[in-house]
Amino acid sequence: MSLNHVRPWRNIYRRTSRQIMVGSVPVGGDAPITVQTMTNTPTPDVKATVAQVQAAADAGADIVRVSVPDEASSKALKEIVRESPVPIVADIHFHYKRGIEAAEAGAACLRINPGNIGSKERVREVIQAARDHGCSMRIGVNAGSLEKHLLEKYGEPCPDAMVESGLEHIRILQDNDFHEFKISCKASDVFMAAAAYQQLAEQTDAPIHLGITEAGGLTSGTIKSAIGLGNLLWMGIGDTIRVSLSADPVEEVKVGYEILKSLGLRHRGVNIISCPSCARQGFDVIKTVEALEKRLEHIKTPMSLSIIGCVVNGPGEALMTDVGFTGGGAGRGMVYLAGKKSHSMSNEQMIDHIVEEVEKKAAEIEAQPKTPEAAE
Repeated sequence: MSLNHVRPWRNIYRRTSRQIMVGSVPVGGDAPITVQTMTNTPTPDVKATVAQVQAAADAGADIVRVSVPDEASSKALKEIVRESPVPIVADIHFHYKRGIEAAEAGAACLRINPGNIGSKERVREVIQAARDHGCSMRIGVNAGSLEKHLLEKYGEPCPDAMVESGLEHIRILQDNDFHEFKISCKASDVFMAAAAYQQLAEQTDAPIHLGITEAGGLTSGTIKSAIGLGNLLWMGIGDTIRVSLSADPVEEVKVGYEILKSLGLRHRGVNIISCPSCARQGFDVIKTVEALEKRLEHIKTPMSLSIIGCVVNGPGEALMTDVGFTGGGAGRGMVYLAGKKSHSMSNEQMIDHIVEEVEKKAAEIEAQPKTPEAAE
């Protein structure tokens, strides 16, 4: 829940959903919205896959998905799970044995469509394996792989077809008395995905995994995901998210966090508020922000930093940030701490100095007693 009693127009009222566990990570209910990504290394290459999982976890990923398309991947999964710092979701398609093997290997969750892995008996075997090993499931509906009978019924992929597919898969699990599942209904079309998710949210209390699938490259995919996921999250829909980009998985995690941070739904690291720069700037804003983003990646403490080129908006923005710098004249600017003027600093020294001030403030915040709200 994102509640602000001083500024109620910032409030987001999350949809009520039941909670499941993905390993040690709660999903749904009142749990924080989790950020996921997926490895793109060959799964049998354990060293490369674990390195990618670790990099994603360092960037803030709560959960990482790994594709398990063959027996070699199943064998590697056990070691990947053992070395992973976060719960691993096994991505399973068509082969029911891979699902059983993944559960036995210690996967925290199976991404699976129970309707496409064979007979009812095979489905029961996978469900039993998940139950025996404490493994949850994600039903993953995708507009690009809808069942033939639904395409014949609706003529083309559409929100109604996606939701019907999802509800059919839900019934299979429920008929087998399995309820530890979440569900997604992804499409590359932002409108289709948003409409499907809104319908789905009204018809199930299962936790919802949000995603705009095959969104594109870093820039275009980020924009599509921010529009699609941002609007759904704003409506209170969504318990875990994955930003799908043709880019490094770490970038997916970063974008996912930025979407959640912009809505006040998660808080991690330094939120930099900076101006686009103009002829009034007293220093090179763009290069400064680029440098600070890299220099401050190690800060995990939630805090804010304003970097504003001139005094038109600089002092006002600094009022609401932990640390601020506003450009002035004669090669110097003003440093603000906790919203108040503190001291001036030369442009040449400002990056190193701001990093020091941010690190100092982060240490102060970490030293304070944690409340449940502050912990997230």
